[in-house]
Amino acid sequence: MIAIINASGYDGTGKTFDESTIFIKDGIIEKISKEKPSQNYETINAKGKIVTPGLIDVHTHLGVFEQGIGQEGHDFNETSNATTAEIRALDGINPFDKGFEDARSGGVTTVQILPGSANVIGGEMVVVKTAGTIVDEMVLRNPSGLKAATGENPKRVHGGKGKLPNTRMGVAALLRKKLIEAQNYVNALDKGDKERDLEMEQIAKVLNNEIPLRVHAHRSEDIATVLRVKKEFDIDLTIEHGTEGHMMIDYLTKHKDVSIAVGPTMTSRSKIELANRGWHTLTAFAEANIPFTITTDHPVVTIEHLMTSAIMGVKHGLDEGIAMQALTLHGAKHLGIADRVGSLENGKDADLVIWNGDPFDLRNSVEQTMINGEWVFNS
Repeated sequence: MIAIINASGYDGTGKTFDESTIFIKDGIIEKISKEKPSQNYETINAKGKIVTPGLIDVHTHLGVFEQGIGQEGHDFNETSNATTAEIRALDGINPFDKGFEDARSGGVTTVQILPGSANVIGGEMVVVKTAGTIVDEMVLRNPSGLKAATGENPKRVHGGKGKLPNTRMGVAALLRKKLIEAQNYVNALDKGDKERDLEMEQIAKVLNNEIPLRVHAHRSEDIATVLRVKKEFDIDLTIEHGTEGHMMIDYLTKHKDVSIAVGPTMTSRSKIELANRGWHTLTAFAEANIPFTITTDHPVVTIEHLMTSAIMGVKHGLDEGIAMQALTLHGAKHLGIADRVGSLENGKDADLVIWNGDPFDLRNSVEQTMINGEWVFNS
């Protein structure tokens, strides 16, 4: 049992706490109170430091796009076909990727790992904790969604091959086509007229609202297409990137059941989809009360800079409290795991970070990171 005494910081819900004790037992937060711990607790004195929930990056390629290896570590895009719903990110994750160490040292305790965006449908994704050696034992939610992509990437990778997609119209058409195929498959399977089909089974999870469709969409017209598809098929959906979301705020306020993962913003404008990228997207969403979270899209921006991304948002006008929620509880809600992580509350996993000062001051850093009540990083 562990008690973090004299703790002050952010609880992830938008509130702060001061000079409190965080009681941890069996990997779970027992309570946060002004009580003093008994001698049965190992005490950690957080006087003069800041405690936050473990940070959450909702959109990464950790372990499937390994660092320092080259092509051999690029297991995130199965480009053999324009749709590969049958693949699972879980099968390609190397838990010994250096990026997991970087995540822990940066206070990131939970990540979603996705296939890449080369395909219109890329495959299933998974949410894991960032500590462990066997990925199955790190899993928090599996599957956590089905990856899809609009825009330039599937056009670039598959265009010119004499089949869909060559255009944005083709991307949207192929996505609809596969959703309809899955609808027909489910109907036929119910009548006993079909054998099992892994691709169709995994798309059917979206149609049955077991998991959301999580769609790579940067440009405003792609975001509008994604929302159109959501309405047509009555599915749960998140928008991944949302770079031009600030250009359609009034429209997005009509779709507040759709969470948006914003980023990576600390990048160059390397393609047309990023021409209008900027920190103003975060502030525009905050002002309109549109639910959002912040992502690095690791390794596009490396995972240890998740907090740096929030700091840059604050520098450009984002409220610190909202920025912290975007990295914690809002991230957990985006992933459907808010019952387990995202805030320092009774009964939740003991995933937390002790900072040596204000985490929104770039000069400060992580001193200790805890996952499931175990210290996984010490500076």
